[in-house]
Amino acid sequence: MAKITISVIKADVGSIGGHIKPSKKMLEAVEEEIKKKGKGLIIDYYIGHTGDDISILTTHKKGIGSRKIHKLCYDALLKATEVAKSQGLYGAGQDLLATAFSGNVKGMGPQVAEMEIEEREAEPFLFFMADKTEPGAFNLPLYLAFCDPMYCAGLILSPTLKKGFKFVIMDVSYTEADKVIELVSPEEIYDIAILLREPGRFVVESIFSRATGEQVVAASTTRLRNIAGKYVGKDDPVMLVRTQKDFPATGEILAPYALGYYVAGFMRGSHIGPLMPVKKNSTISFFDGPPVVSCLAFSMKNGKLTEPVDCFDHPFWDEVRREAAKKAIEIRKQGFYGAAMLPMEELEYTGIVEELKKLEKRFKIRK
Repeated sequence: MAKITISVIKADVGSIGGHIKPSKKMLEAVEEEIKKKGKGLIIDYYIGHTGDDISILTTHKKGIGSRKIHKLCYDALLKATEVAKSQGLYGAGQDLLATAFSGNVKGMGPQVAEMEIEEREAEPFLFFMADKTEPGAFNLPLYLAFCDPMYCAGLILSPTLKKGFKFVIMDVSYTEADKVIELVSPEEIYDIAILLREPGRFVVESIFSRATGEQVVAASTTRLRNIAGKYVGKDDPVMLVRTQKDFPATGEILAPYALGYYVAGFMRGSHIGPLMPVKKNSTISFFDGPPVVSCLAFSMKNGKLTEPVDCFDHPFWDEVRREAAKKAIEIRKQGFYGAAMLPMEELEYTGIVEELKKLEKRFKIRK
């Protein structure tokens, strides 16, 4: 059976009223470009947004890192940028940090998640989009869904899942090249935990089944500050997760998002807030947040996608959202102080560093 590649390329290229949402005309421009230029290149596609980020999901047979696929999506985002500029939208093209296309979009600003797979008879997968947070925001739910039987009952009920998974974890603070480590569960779950507890530096790039060797997860790892050398917006990651049969069930992947756990992000990407699971095409509001994540479920046959199912559009998640809202309000009461804001090493790309340099000169040593 021919292999199918699932690719997601996402960027913030402009939004209405600040960081709220892309305009209808922007989304139409992206779809028009994909539909027109994608003929004979892609099998199927889906275009959506979470907050102010536009995501382009495509299926094709061109493999990971395909120049043609990446250029197609990059050009579509450039078209959306032109529309954003014509409408006077905020942050037009802000995630497109390089104008000359270099072969693929890696290192150019957009977030990328791709996996090449051999389709199963039934191929369900989840497509996660987050806004106002960093790639490490997926660390905790991935750990719980693939390492912890308290969240993934399949780890003790399924002989296949019991064999564990291989985690590929990237040190995103290293900018010379991709610096990765491979660790396996269950034998090395404590080592995995040691790394994943530091989401600003160590990020899950991919996960593979040890029983079958198949890839289960592909997550984006781009940190915009490392490319631009300054704060230009939070990274806003995307992720693909295959589910069922030899992999965790859809419900086991989704369960950890009920925690409303705290992540980096919020206003100016410089604060801490609870990650709120939201419905598809949701906007951003409170304090340029809270950090949000949406999830769409698809099934696929020969690369053709079904319509998406909105995983967080269910009465259960309304209660989770209420609790996350309460947590967001509580931590925001603390303003800029202490744990409510990111540590200084995470703020080194913001204006606060320049002010500290000025203040440092005014300190005096008492005799």
